[in-house]
Amino acid sequence: MIAGMWTKKTEFYMMNFRLPGSWMILCLAGILFQATAISQPLSPGQPTPHRDRRPGAFSSMTIVTGSAPLTNGEKSAVKILTEEVRKRTGLNWQVSSTYPAAGDVILLKQEEMNIKGAPAFPGQPELSQKPESFRIVSSEQSGSGQSGSGQSGSGQSGSGQSGIGQPVGSAQPGRTVILIEGSDSRGVLFGAGKLLRMLQYNKGSVLLKSGLALAESPAKEIRGHQLGYRNTANSYDGWSPEQYEQYIRELVIFGANSVESIPIFDEHKSPHFKMPPDEMNARISAICETYDLDYWMWVPAQIDLNDKDARRKYLATFENICNYSVRINGVFFPGGDPGDNPPELVLPLLEDMAVILKKRHPKAGIWLSLQNFTAEQSQYVYKYVQEKLPVWLGGLVTGPSSPPVEETRAALPSRYKLRYYPDLTHNVRCDSPIPWWDPAFNLTLGREAVNPRPYFFGAVYKAIEQYTDGFISYSDGCHDDVNKIIWTRLSWDVHANERDILTEYSNFFFGSALAEDGADAILGLEKNWEGPIVENGNIQSCLEAWKGLEIANPDLSGNWRWQMCLLRAYYDAYTRKRFIYEDGLEREANDALSQAEKTGAGKAVETALSILARAETNPVETGWHQRIIDLCDALYKSISLQTSVAKYQASGEERGAVLDFLDRPLNNRWWLEDEFKRIGKLPEKVQIKALDTIANWENPGPGGFYDDIGNVSKSPHVYRGEPWVTDPLARKSGDLPGYDWWDNGFSRERLSWMTNMGWPLGMEYDGLDSTANYTVRITGYGETLLKANGRRVTPSRYGRTIGAIKEFPIPPSFIEHGRLVLTWDPLNEEFLNWRQHSRLTEVWLIKKKR
Repeated sequence: MIAGMWTKKTEFYMMNFRLPGSWMILCLAGILFQATAISQPLSPGQPTPHRDRRPGAFSSMTIVTGSAPLTNGEKSAVKILTEEVRKRTGLNWQVSSTYPAAGDVILLKQEEMNIKGAPAFPGQPELSQKPESFRIVSSEQSGSGQSGSGQSGSGQSGSGQSGIGQPVGSAQPGRTVILIEGSDSRGVLFGAGKLLRMLQYNKGSVLLKSGLALAESPAKEIRGHQLGYRNTANSYDGWSPEQYEQYIRELVIFGANSVESIPIFDEHKSPHFKMPPDEMNARISAICETYDLDYWMWVPAQIDLNDKDARRKYLATFENICNYSVRINGVFFPGGDPGDNPPELVLPLLEDMAVILKKRHPKAGIWLSLQNFTAEQSQYVYKYVQEKLPVWLGGLVTGPSSPPVEETRAALPSRYKLRYYPDLTHNVRCDSPIPWWDPAFNLTLGREAVNPRPYFFGAVYKAIEQYTDGFISYSDGCHDDVNKIIWTRLSWDVHANERDILTEYSNFFFGSALAEDGADAILGLEKNWEGPIVENGNIQSCLEAWKGLEIANPDLSGNWRWQMCLLRAYYDAYTRKRFIYEDGLEREANDALSQAEKTGAGKAVETALSILARAETNPVETGWHQRIIDLCDALYKSISLQTSVAKYQASGEERGAVLDFLDRPLNNRWWLEDEFKRIGKLPEKVQIKALDTIANWENPGPGGFYDDIGNVSKSPHVYRGEPWVTDPLARKSGDLPGYDWWDNGFSRERLSWMTNMGWPLGMEYDGLDSTANYTVRITGYGETLLKANGRRVTPSRYGRTIGAIKEFPIPPSFIEHGRLVLTWDPLNEEFLNWRQHSRLTEVWLIKKKR
């Protein structure tokens, strides 16, 4: 009866799924898949059950590890293979220390290990002796093989996917043998991860391309991510040890070999903690030991190192961490952000820390970043390292607020490594901001929204990788998951294609049927954030694509990665639709204000307020609005993503609380309401004049021009510089727009004052009247050194506060052939906090009446 059920099941499958000839399907018998509870594991060497002899069909798979004790990496390789395949297919792959007499086999081993009875693979690609290397070879036996020595052999070099001869050894017609062979324990682990990414999954079946023959070695030695269990994180602080292990496992499957925790930080409590931080950090260290991964710690000193008691307490805390951590490979001490101590105090502290560290973890090193150090302080560190060559120093770290990576690499003796610390987690006010991000997104999605940026971060990686020995990223939550995977894969192979990486990502996390469509839908999310929001029709198309996938794949509704992508698709489209609507309401309200002289100021204001209130009384897309709320709730339950301060106890509005800004006005309604209250106290004539000024705020008059400097939708005269495609580090693009963060994101100021630039590369106007007088009017903050066609101009009006006006007369003699280029000389404001730096928000070029 079992055989009959298998035949019917297989016939249905083969008739309904058209498979390329180069693919083989690994199927467990239907009855075994449906009745797993009564199936019995195979004993070592026990023959496999009856198998379907049709070409390409398999009834079981046995992972053979050999009889030698397994390392942690090898144990983890077995564990992830069996468990991850079972999750996706229901198949129960067996594990044996001996080679079975029959059935399909995965040989999982290090190169020097021999497994009795296992075949050799003539012509296999050469396995590099570089750490963490592996090769994978698959071959289907025809039954004509000869008795072999039971060794896999070194074979010939190569990395192709064909040309492998029949395995030499115990042959069984139709039997498939897959070899995963590592140069070391981690090589076996990463080889298993590679196989999992290559498999195609269906319920009750697994497909793998036949004739595989590949060999890989990682390009970079350090490949990891910071997963800090702290209140500041937008999700990690709500994870259980099991969630940490699963996420670390998934990073390993894509090639990560390092995890960094944050055991010293001035955040001891979170409403989401499942256990005390020390206990969780000890568990993370143990997880890394289990998977044979490098465990790093980020340990800032948020104290004055001149304070001897505080310094002594810091060192005692550090020693306690070293004692409870079963594994430590690296300790990263940031020079700043946080921390504000000069290197003269930092370096002696690191020497003392190294002594403590080496007691329990003799192979671990101390690493220092130069974040927030001045140029002189950075030179002090370089000289210290060059002259003293400290044996405790593992290397330096470069990243946000640090000297250029090439400078540090050139100054660092070759014996020391250089690690990059990329910020993959933030969208604004960060090291890699979204170039020319539409302010509507900044106001709502903000700094830590779900942010797949595969091509952008791929370009950033390729711009710096030649200088570094690898990276461990800065991450404050799972929202940057795609970016982590992109950097992990590129650090393994810099030539990897970003879409191919996303295809593997979608295949593994969403299912093989969605490998292509899922990858393209994720790419669509990155495109949503390019250019003016109104002009970006991709936003609506992207939502339609995700809605179609959502309807077709209800089984993915509980998948947190799926939920994050859906949230972004709905949120982007809702924000665009809402902006178009509310921008139109403001224009209509301004029309009403412009009639104040006829209707009276009070009536004009009443009409304008009624128009603006429609955003709440007659909102757009209420269905999308509710879907966003539901997805935020689902993400809190599935992965503890905290999208609201009030509802989900996020640590702050800037920390991914996108739900709190879902209905934040995208026009100047709040500012107008406040202005109307102020103006209403003035005499009628003054009110009318003030309302006319508001109604015509962006109207420069005949022959004039207006630019909202940092607004990609309203800055047609601003030089953009090179695009990120050719200048991903923004070194030739000039200042990028910045977005001020006032009142925790709920500032009621005019929106144009919250979007700024330090100084644009320039602004250009053509077709001007060379006989006319013009005035450049500016809003911003602080000082301004303006030039017109290269000549410094003197202000006639000079306000310095937010929204205050500066004016610069431009005589006809300054205008050359109807062309005017405005530029700004830089200001030396290094002595100021960046929040106090001068900046530019709006520029009018106004033609004076004759």
